[in-house]
Amino acid sequence: MNRMNTWPALRGGVLALAAAALFGLSTPLVQRFGVGLGAFTTAALLYAGATLVALFSRRQADQEAPLRRSDGGRLLAMAAFGAVLGPVALAWGLQHTSGFSASLMLTLEALFTAVLAWRWYGEAMDKRIATAMLILLAGGLVLVVEQGSSGGTQMLGLLAVLLATAAWGVDNALSRGVADRDPGQVVWVKAALGAGATGLLAWWWGDPLPDLGPALALVTIGVTGYGLSLRFYLLAQRAFGAARTGSVFAFAPFIGAMGAFSLGERAGSWGMLLGGGLMLVGVVLHLSESHAHGHAHEALSHEHAHTHDDGHHLHSHDPMPAGAHSHGHKHVALEHEHAHVPDAHHTHRH
Repeated sequence: MNRMNTWPALRGGVLALAAAALFGLSTPLVQRFGVGLGAFTTAALLYAGATLVALFSRRQADQEAPLRRSDGGRLLAMAAFGAVLGPVALAWGLQHTSGFSASLMLTLEALFTAVLAWRWYGEAMDKRIATAMLILLAGGLVLVVEQGSSGGTQMLGLLAVLLATAAWGVDNALSRGVADRDPGQVVWVKAALGAGATGLLAWWWGDPLPDLGPALALVTIGVTGYGLSLRFYLLAQRAFGAARTGSVFAFAPFIGAMGAFSLGERAGSWGMLLGGGLMLVGVVLHLSESHAHGHAHEALSHEHAHTHDDGHHLHSHDPMPAGAHSHGHKHVALEHEHAHVPDAHHTHRH
């Protein structure tokens, strides 16, 4: 059965939504359990939890493409922006502003990601995606402005969260380059580098040692909100590109705001409902994307996890393996037409 269906963005959208839900719920939880802890210590505990996910989610060597030595520089940059600067800025910001405000400000991560994906990878934006981006941005602006006008937001805290969104936008764009590698290896290397660097910074800065309860809570949050979330995010990027993943991931702030509300913050309002509704419309537009036209594939050699029922992997095996597997393979030049998204095989310009 050919899997080039009418909605090729659906798989990527579902994975991005799963990543958004896990990360969004982590934000108010980090605020609750990080009280009294230094920002470096908080980040170190979160990424210590993320390393546990990687250790227990490794797949067989023949099912995923391994990391290469040439990926080292990119992984170091991803760790610096995504596992050090981003979580440290967020942890500090959460100590100086409300969970609602911090969650909602994270909407802007999608904007940084989309702009960088357009500039670095030339990812196309058709009218539907552009409209979804504008609706998501409008929803985020409604939420942020509504919270800011309430007078309870401290600007320095919000600026720190804004810095975190910019750092994660760079991280998201960089991670597109390793989205076809084994996600377990990528998560492990990034998380280990992040935990080690922030742990050393916490010691150098003199952060107080956490009690056992908050420490275990933050490690657990790191398992789900940073480890599993990153794994799903990488798989979503593999499925439909960096810009679309970042845009669907923009639903995380609304999920985080709902989590903050359930934990006792009662700052909900009609403005929040309006902003969240706009964001939901934007996500639905992404999930229903159907971009199709005649296009040409140039001859290509690469390695990544793949199956043989997607219309692009036509090489033969003896015997033919069942399910996903990974090995170096070649694509011959090919011209055809079908619905597609900017994955590893559809990087053509528009």
